[in-house]
Amino acid sequence: MRYRVPRVAYLALGLLAAGLGIFLITSRSASVLTMIVFAIAPDLPLLLGGAPGLARGQIHPRAVPLYNAVHRFWMPLALIAVALALLRSSSWVVAGLAWLAHIAFDRSSGFGLRSPEGFQRKPT
Repeated sequence: MRYRVPRVAYLALGLLAAGLGIFLITSRSASVLTMIVFAIAPDLPLLLGGAPGLARGQIHPRAVPLYNAVHRFWMPLALIAVALALLRSSSWVVAGLAWLAHIAFDRSSGFGLRSPEGFQRKPT
């Protein structure tokens, strides 16, 4: 049995990640543009997923693997870890935090991963 994370916990994670990103921008002169790009970029697969004849809320199955890949928590966490350990770049940490915040805000809004057919999966 899988534990279902409450939406408020995702909201708290999103606010924490966004707050840390903003702190790094103001204190370490990291790029605001980086935060904006990485906050928006995870939804770019939705553009690939548009097609005529799809049901409401469905994306094309060709876009599902990319959409699901960029909406998993481990990817921005890996970026943050690499940025801290190897790159020593606050801009890349901000990028990872913005990406993490995007995913957390999506989950707090009820948007999760997609089924192979392109529909929202039921939360687990």
